[in-house]
Amino acid sequence: MRLSDFILNNLEPILQAWEEFARSVDTPMPAMDSQGLRNDAEFILRAIALDMRTSQTHQQQIDKSHGLGTVTETESAAESHAMTRLTSGFTLDQTVSEYRALRSSVLRLWLTQGYSMQDHQIEDVIRFNEAIDQALVESIAAYGRAVETTRKTVLGVLGHDLRTPLGAVMLGTDLLRQTEELGSRGKKIIEQISKSVQNANQMVQDLLDLARCNLGKGIPVQPENSNLTSVCQSVVDELRAAHPEAEIIFTDSGTVTGQYDPSRMAQVFSNLIGNAVRHGHLQRPINVRLTGDGTTACFCVQNYGAPIPPNALPTLFNPEGRYSRYAEGELGASSGLGLGLFIAAQIVEGHGGKIEVESTLEHGTIFRVTLPVCQ
Repeated sequence: MRLSDFILNNLEPILQAWEEFARSVDTPMPAMDSQGLRNDAEFILRAIALDMRTSQTHQQQIDKSHGLGTVTETESAAESHAMTRLTSGFTLDQTVSEYRALRSSVLRLWLTQGYSMQDHQIEDVIRFNEAIDQALVESIAAYGRAVETTRKTVLGVLGHDLRTPLGAVMLGTDLLRQTEELGSRGKKIIEQISKSVQNANQMVQDLLDLARCNLGKGIPVQPENSNLTSVCQSVVDELRAAHPEAEIIFTDSGTVTGQYDPSRMAQVFSNLIGNAVRHGHLQRPINVRLTGDGTTACFCVQNYGAPIPPNALPTLFNPEGRYSRYAEGELGASSGLGLGLFIAAQIVEGHGGKIEVESTLEHGTIFRVTLPVCQ
């Protein structure tokens, strides 16, 4: 049996070997199911078999070895595979290792059938290696383009979004230089400078966190024995001071302690409560609740206002989906809810928890974070 026929007739055991290897790869992202692990593997195998069955001249074989093979306008299965592996937390080395494992498992399964290395079988092995190498090159190229796009996007967003706060810093500094006595006006300017710098620093931190996720490294979480109630209370106090016009009601069921990263959890609380303040009706309170039953901690924040549109909910925690679907001038309850929510969701997942949202006109918008209590 020719190797191309063997591949097509034995897709399931080959795919099973692919899945087992992919499951052994350690990534910072949540574990994938069987479908996610197999990804585009079947299409890659079928493309390899088709390539092996396609006749080629000696010159075409040389051109292919020099990276001058046929280029198609549509995205290949190998390119698609690289993109999904990137978003699933696989590094480039881990993605490449999948092809090495695939090459080994296919040849091992084929040779255990008792085939002797006849001329046509040697040719099959050569053609198979060429096809694997072609798929590998396509995956590496797609992965590299995605990483480069991420880098450019981060730099572009950073340069664009920092203009306003940094401009305020510069303007405030110029005004201070012209003021002989500080007085109340000077104090207001200093306060504005402080807020602008804080905003700039938060933007930089958010963009760095996004870059870590897109590059497959994930947001670093360093759990330690923490008082989650104290962390939440501190965030509420800070936001009350920053937004005296808002009524923030914090309710807790007692001290909730466990293994958490306090600074990262403060980031989650600040993002969710801050969003509630910005998007809620100031005439109605922001309800913040933290409870624990010894095994699970639950944090909820509720605000009343215009509900988040149903079509925005599926991509609320996915910045790529949001940025591709909503314009820069997006208005309404879903505006400004992209990058911060994505980072919050990643931090929660890093603690083994989950984040959910529901939004109606009657009950308001409720973000709910559930975390395991690990002592």
